[in-house]
Amino acid sequence: MINNHYSYSPSDSQMIGDPFGDNSAMHKDVNHLSISRGERIDAEIDWTKLKTLHVYDEMENKIMFTDIFKHQKTIIIFTRHFLDFVSKEYVEDIAIIPLEYTQNAGVRLVVIGPAQPKHIKQAFKKLTGLSYSLYVDPEREVYKALGCQDKIATAAVENSKHIKSGFVTGMLSSVWRAMTSGDKEFQGDIQQQGGAFIFGPGDVCHFSHIDQNAADHCPLNDILTRANVMNVSFPKDPRIEIV
Repeated sequence: MINNHYSYSPSDSQMIGDPFGDNSAMHKDVNHLSISRGERIDAEIDWTKLKTLHVYDEMENKIMFTDIFKHQKTIIIFTRHFLDFVSKEYVEDIAIIPLEYTQNAGVRLVVIGPAQPKHIKQAFKKLTGLSYSLYVDPEREVYKALGCQDKIATAAVENSKHIKSGFVTGMLSSVWRAMTSGDKEFQGDIQQQGGAFIFGPGDVCHFSHIDQNAADHCPLNDILTRANVMNVSFPKDPRIEIV
């Protein structure tokens, strides 16, 4: 595991994880930026490589990555770092998905972040209300092996179906969480953008979406539809009422 200790400085907005890089771009029209432009349905997966890689659970146990979807079709969503308000609000919407929806479809749902194991339960599951499995890939070996983006990119929040905060309020909330975190350790890597995959059972990739920037995450209902899971009404994407 990598311990990236970070002393927060309010003047360093990019180090706190400014998910949008050049802030002058945040008001640009993003209609030309397709939310699915990172989609690669027939992703080239190096299964031999993946079978050597692992993630961690909250008890710091090593979990072989391919074991996660060995016996069941599984939605796997990679988030940005845990102090990022975009990640927080995206995972808050993941938490809304009723467990019975995925169970009825015979599908598992897993979230993987780039932080340390200690941040899973104490910092992120409690914060977002997530009941689904949450693992971490602190050295980001699995993330990189899947061809996901490792860069700082410009983005806008307006068209996202899962970012509820505006840029300013969102950044302020990220800064506040960084300043009030107990150990002052940065919870991830600001270059990780994220991605979504549907794997399994076994060495099969049914769907992939490579996030090109912080706001380019795949709409959750699009992922659920691909996995034959009932859609959900999210605050910015009302579709089906949760009974």
